[in-house]
Order: sequence, then structure tokens, then C-alpha cells
Amino acid sequence: MHAEEYNRRGKELVDYITEYLTKIRERRVTPDVQPGYMRELLPENAPLDGENWESIFQDVEKIIMPGVVHWQSPHMHAYYPALTSWPSLLGDMLADAINCLGFTWASSPACTELEMNVLDWLCKALGLPPHFLHYHPDSIGGGILQSTVSECTLVSLLAARKDKILQLKKVEADSDDSVINSRFIAYASDQAHSSVEKAGLISLVKVRFLHTDENYGLRGSTLQSAIKEDRKKGLIPIMLCATLGTTGVCSFDYLSELGPVCAREGLWLHVDAAYAGSAFLCPEFRGYLEGIEFADSFVFNPSKWMMVHFDCTAFWVKDKCKLQQTFSVDPLYLRHDNSGATDFMHWQIPLSRRFRSLKLWFVMRAFGLRNLQAHIRHGVEMAKLFESLVKGDPNFEMPAKRHLGLVVFCLKGGNARTQELLQKLTKSGAMFLIPAAIHNKLIIRFTVTSQFTTPEDIARDWAIIRQTAAAILRRQSRRLSVSTPELNDEAVRPETQKVQSPIMPSVKRTTRSLSCSSALPEMPRGRDATIFSEDASAPNPTGGNLSHIPEQTNSVLGRKVLKKLTKFYSMPSFAQTWMQCGMQQLYCPAKSFEVCPPQPWIISSRVNCFNCFNMPQMDSYALPTK
Repeated sequence: MHAEEYNRRGKELVDYITEYLTKIRERRVTPDVQPGYMRELLPENAPLDGENWESIFQDVEKIIMPGVVHWQSPHMHAYYPALTSWPSLLGDMLADAINCLGFTWASSPACTELEMNVLDWLCKALGLPPHFLHYHPDSIGGGILQSTVSECTLVSLLAARKDKILQLKKVEADSDDSVINSRFIAYASDQAHSSVEKAGLISLVKVRFLHTDENYGLRGSTLQSAIKEDRKKGLIPIMLCATLGTTGVCSFDYLSELGPVCAREGLWLHVDAAYAGSAFLCPEFRGYLEGIEFADSFVFNPSKWMMVHFDCTAFWVKDKCKLQQTFSVDPLYLRHDNSGATDFMHWQIPLSRRFRSLKLWFVMRAFGLRNLQAHIRHGVEMAKLFESLVKGDPNFEMPAKRHLGLVVFCLKGGNARTQELLQKLTKSGAMFLIPAAIHNKLIIRFTVTSQFTTPEDIARDWAIIRQTAAAILRRQSRRLSVSTPELNDEAVRPETQKVQSPIMPSVKRTTRSLSCSSALPEMPRGRDATIFSEDASAPNPTGGNLSHIPEQTNSVLGRKVLKKLTKFYSMPSFAQTWMQCGMQQLYCPAKSFEVCPPQPWIISSRVNCFNCFNMPQMDSYALPTK
């Protein structure tokens, strides 16, 4: 392709993109394809000779679009927003053309300089403390654009780990870093994102997930008690990841309580505001930021709600030296004459970095803060509208409060009904919703994600939800009118269930936290199933594990089982003999209850590899973890 053809084809592609985004309501939100659908549509090998552009572009609609989830659709309500905008698209078009690798100031001064200035703009626009600014007389911190919040959580944990190792080396000079690291522990709430667990796995730092209050927020007293307990065990707390706007229900940890505890106990306080951070552009939502002055790092995604498309994650630190001492390398070929300039390669895991600040700069200038604030407020108003519709229907309930643009709801009458509703809505392709779990209750998340969403879109989606729910309730009502539980052949009778082997549980690994589990472990069966609700043997018309979770328990014992069924802790153990084995298997307390009745409540975060021990199979469930 030559410049002349690029110019012509580029204009055609801009026209295609414009039509795609302006008519996106007409497309089915989720694709109707199966895994591997593309294999039959593509040749086995790449072409030896180049193809003409017409044939390439025709395959976009033929091969690509049938498998696309349309995240910009106003009927896309899964996850959180992942928005784009015209200025953002233009920004990346230019950045892709420049295609600089801004690892050092010298490798592209404009890339570094614009990023520093735009991150200061954004810091001030959100109302963050001045110690996060690059250009402030009292600041030794600053901001950087990273790829994802998950990466920033890992970066923060690695920086906190390195800083604590250097502190301890002053008094334990002969200690090996790995030995010190084995005593470290970090904290997050049981609503925290799964990336916290992954950061622990990568860094080999234990992560403990702490219980939240009735509003699903982490309290300072809970953190203080956990720190006290772990210090008695010889562990060294190093970091707390506090969440503002959790994945499951958009709940908020109490920074005003957690911050002083972290400062007093010497913990790095990392604040994850991936979704909610954009809302802090509006002063009325900044009450959640009370206590932010204690934060050592803060991260949010402009690529979610701020209409700056992926990837664009804003990350600030109070002390940039703690990042630099963690990630600095200094090979000769990366040195340059301006040694005092900021080199962002020392702030991150990878070396190379994209010119991400261009699209952020374009968006902030093209919209202005007032229009960005109006966009956030519009999303909240649309969520309030949907909330009012849910509350006005007696067949539905909202197990948690609406926060910002997220509403969670479920059908009354049990998890089976809610799961069937979700399955039918997803299969229709009319909208995209995902499940979450609040303790033992299955919920559906409805997020207002698109800047194109109108009240008519909300009314349309709610009408589909109501109609689908009404059909489910009518069918179940007819079924109950012609049968009784005693005569229903579909009823699951506990005494007929086969006990499964504890080594290979028949459940998939679920999200460890309560925040957003799409599949939860099955309930105990057999003789011990009676500790759960009387409704546990009810028919399950939709199948799957979610509908098996009883919403009520009849005993304290049952509640303890459910508590463990809906949460897995990430507590890697380092000082044990099995640390060399990479195999880890699920530990499910319900399986322990089935197979080991004499000791049913021995709790371990994970079952470790049985091959590392010469002991009976059953004993492996009693192995302690740290």
C-alpha cells in the first residue's frame, strides 16, 4: 500500500467507523458464535503474496464483526464501561503514526513531557493531594500512564515489598531477600478485584482478604485486628489495597479509617478506583476520597468512564524514588546526557511504552472538564432511572444499594430464577449482563456503560427484562399447579447423590472474593446436605452451580460452610516443604465435610500438592497454611 492508497482507504475506514458507532444500536450486543468459529473461515496458512484491500476489508464484516461484543452499545451493561470517543480515536491515530517508544526522556521528549503535564492536569481535576503532582514544590511524587489497573496493583505491591526489604536489611543485614519475603503479608477486602490475588501470586507475597461490613466496605478496625493477629504469627504486613468502587456492587472502603491505620503500622496504602475514579471529576462524588491524603499510590482507568479508550490507566505515587529503587536498570545503551530528566522506564515493569498521553490530552481539551462532568452525571442519572424501575416491580429486589452507574438486582424466589433470567437475556443478544454473588445470593449487575444511553434505551432494556422474568414466573407457576414436591421426578434427593473424590473436585475455580463470581461451588450433598435450607433439594430447571446456592441456612454450621464456599483466600505458603512444587489444587470445605466427617471444619486456603508428601490422602486436608 502506497501513501495515495492509504489516504483513500483511511478515509473509507473513518467513514466505516463513524457508521459503526452511530448505528451500533442496530447490532446484536453479544455474538452468536461458538469457540473456534473462525477456524473454518480462515486459511490454514498466511498468504504468500499480498491481497488487495477490497478483499481484506470485506472480511471485516464477514469474519470479524460476527464475533465481536459491542462494548460501545447502549445495551452493553456487563462489567464496567470501556468507552471511546472521537477525540480519543484521533489521538491514538496520531500516536500510532508517530509510534515512538518513550522509555526514556531522550527516546521521545514530547512523550514524557506531555504525560507529566497531563497527569498533573488530571490530578488537580480529581481533587487528589498535591503530593501526587510532578510540578509542585513540596512533591517528590508524580503520575504515569500504565496499561491496566492490574499492572499498577502489582507495581505497588512490588514497590512496597522492596521498600520493606530495604528497611529490614538495616537490622537484618544477613537475611536473604527471599526469607524476608516469605514473612510478608498484604491485605485487601473480600470485595477486592481478582488482580490483587494475582499480584500476590506473582510477587510471592501472601494476601489476606478481610471481611467487609453491611455496606461491603472495609473498616479500619478490621484491618487493625488482622495486623495484630498476623504480627503474632511472625508475619510482616506491608500493604493494603483499598478499593473505591468494587467490581461486584461498587462499594467503597473507608479510607478515612484505613489511612491512619496504615500510617501507624507502616503499610503502603494503595487505592484502586478503577471505575469510580472518573466520578471524582464531579465534586459531589468526592466524599469517598476522604482520607486520600494517606495514600502512597492511587490508580484509576480513564479508559473506563472518561471516554479515553483502552489502554490508558492513570497511576500516581507519593514518592517516585520508591518506584525507581524497585525497577531501575541502567545499561549503557539507555543512558543519555539529560540524566536529571524523568525516565518512565524506571517507574514500570516493561521497558517500552506507548504515547498514551496524546489521546488523553485530546479528550481533556476537546470536551473540557464541564462536559466530562456532564457525561458522568448523565450516566448516574440513567442508573437512577433503572433503579426506580427495579424498585417499582414487586418481583424484583436490590440486595445492595446503587452506587454511581451500577445497579444490582435479582428475581425474588431464589437463585435458580435469577440464573434462568440471566441465561435467557444473554442468549437473546438484546443486551449483555453478567452475574455476581453477594454472600450466598446470586445477583445480576446492570451498569450504564455508554455515553449514547438514553431514557428510551433504559426503558427498552427494562421491558425486555420484565417480559423475560414474567415468562419464567408463569412457567414455574404452571409447573407448581400440576405437580407436588413429592411427585416431582426432577427433584434432587440428597440420599441419591454420589460423594465425589476430594482430590479432583467437580467445581471450577471461582473468583476468590465475593465481588464478582460467575460460578460458585456446588453445595454439599449426601447425608450432610441437610445442614442447608429445606429448599436445597428443590428442582433446578436451568442447571449450573449458581442456582444450587441456598439463600438461607438453618444453622450456624451451615453458615460457616457457605461462608467458605463463596470465598477463597490467596495465602501462598513459603516456609513449608512443598514450596518447590508448582502444583496447587482447590480446597473446598464442603468436600472436606463430605469425606472427613470427624474433622469437617479444618480450614486451609488451598490443598497443596499431595505428591510432596508421603501420607494418606485424607490427611492432606489437615495441612496448615500460614
